[in-house]
Amino acid sequence: MANATYEIPGKDATNPSKVAKADMKFEVVILPVSDVDRAKEFYQRLGWRLDADFAHGDDWRGVQFTPPGSGCSIIFGKNVTAAAPGSAQGLYLIVSDIEASRKELLDRGVKISEVFHGAGDKYSGTDEPYLFGKIRVNGPDAEHGSYRSFASFRDPDGNGWFLQEVTTRLPGRVDSATTTFASASDLASAMRRAETAHGQHEKLLGKRDENWSDWYAAYMVAEQAGKELPQ
Repeated sequence: MANATYEIPGKDATNPSKVAKADMKFEVVILPVSDVDRAKEFYQRLGWRLDADFAHGDDWRGVQFTPPGSGCSIIFGKNVTAAAPGSAQGLYLIVSDIEASRKELLDRGVKISEVFHGAGDKYSGTDEPYLFGKIRVNGPDAEHGSYRSFASFRDPDGNGWFLQEVTTRLPGRVDSATTTFASASDLASAMRRAETAHGQHEKLLGKRDENWSDWYAAYMVAEQAGKELPQ
């Protein structure tokens, strides 16, 4: 997940040049579950990394998992939250290829919805009571627009997860000077999109682009940062 920054006023808070910034990294979400071992088996089946499973006597137990490529983890256990089991809803997992990610979960035995997209700004339906699930149109977004295609699943307690396909971030969401990819598969997907776009670029050139590697790099950085893409 992207790092957040918090502005700490200095002696002169009205002067932007004197406002310090401290990184604040959102790294943990607490999930309410009723059966810790059942939840642990489920999240292991997803292929998530088990970071910790520790207890203090019979009164407290904490289990931590991290999704592949994620900077944020989940924690569940015994006496870690007063929330009702299954009450965590609208949890987003960002993926670069919605179909491939859904297939991987299906192969792992996870019950997951078909890929769907929203019905524009009409979110008054009853499919889901939160965020982008209220009116579901079957299939991915026709243009595979970034942020527009979803699939959903639940853990054994009913905590609700979304897969959301994001290939290009909105402007200002990513620092183009620090381009990173969460996994080899995300990098490969970005390279495939660059390859397709570069094919159109070479058609415009009318010849082979000898500097294709530079073009790829510029395209991938601009795409991730939400900037104008090279033509």
